[in-house]
Amino acid sequence: MATFDVFNMQREKVGSIDLADEVFGTEVREHLFYEVVKAQLASKRQGTAAAKNRSAVSGSTKKLYKQKGTGRARHGSIRAPVFVGGGQAHPPRPRDWAYDPPRKVRALALTSALSKFGKEGRLLVVDRFDLPEIKTKKLVEALSQLKAQQKTLVVDSGANDKLRMSIRNLKEHQFLPPEGVNVYDLLRHDTLILSKEAAKALEQRCLGQVNRRRLEAAAANEQPERGGR
Repeated sequence: MATFDVFNMQREKVGSIDLADEVFGTEVREHLFYEVVKAQLASKRQGTAAAKNRSAVSGSTKKLYKQKGTGRARHGSIRAPVFVGGGQAHPPRPRDWAYDPPRKVRALALTSALSKFGKEGRLLVVDRFDLPEIKTKKLVEALSQLKAQQKTLVVDSGANDKLRMSIRNLKEHQFLPPEGVNVYDLLRHDTLILSKEAAKALEQRCLGQVNRRRLEAAAANEQPERGGR
């Protein structure tokens, strides 16, 4: 088990917490970060780029001039791409850029990112994230007490409205519930702060993915070989 100190809001140690090595102490596979982040950014593309081809632009369908005898190039339509105002050749079309890497790759990338924060000492677990009121200034003071770096990702229950609404005006910091933690948002922050409740919820989420991979691997090994004489 990976053991982390638990602090209060004044960064005073109040205990410790044991978290699964499969989630917070596993091997860091940095090559998977590229695959998952590329897929996340591709999924955010609007894919609305479009242009008209020669059949979509307005213009006469009459042949410009006779085929032979003019000494000029042969043309059949003013809407051809070579003319000003003509249609574009092979124009972009609206498309969906989203794709999903294999589920195993996504799960390993997430646990690798969490383990990277833990091994580099950039993961902080707090007992609970209590704010007296919805106030951005109070949150900045709390993050300063916790000695958070410039960009901080704070993870707590989605029901913590005081935290969620206090952090939304800060450009460098972000709030996410445990079920919304992803590789892209982890890697673009310097510090990860988890409440004790969120750490356990995130652990259960990732362990569910790990156990699913194990069951699938076991089922694949138990399948009889096809063919044979």
